[in-house]
Amino acid sequence: MRAELVQAFMMKNGECFDMMAAQDVQRQLSELDDSKAPFFMSLNLQNPTLILILAIFTGWERFFLNDMAMGIVKVITCYGCGIWWLIDIFSARNRTLEYNYKKFNEAVMLCR
Repeated sequence: MRAELVQAFMMKNGECFDMMAAQDVQRQLSELDDSKAPFFMSLNLQNPTLILILAIFTGWERFFLNDMAMGIVKVITCYGCGIWWLIDIFSARNRTLEYNYKKFNEAVMLCR
């Protein structure tokens, strides 16, 4: 992909990856054909800040990160008597970054 298309993707989704993953994302995008740009620009990644806010106020962030089974168990156990809720607040951002990187890699595999 051309450098300006890679840069446009990173401007739109840069906060969805950590620094190491962002470098790998740029490298993988630059190896792809320009015709794949619309597909990647429409890729729906989760915003780590929004997921953190969901974790703090509702505790339902696992549903947005496609972790349905754990989300249901978490809700049924009343958030592990509050302990699970606290742990998830501190881990929500990292789990979101990992989710986004995994989703991006799956999209790359579909395009190759």
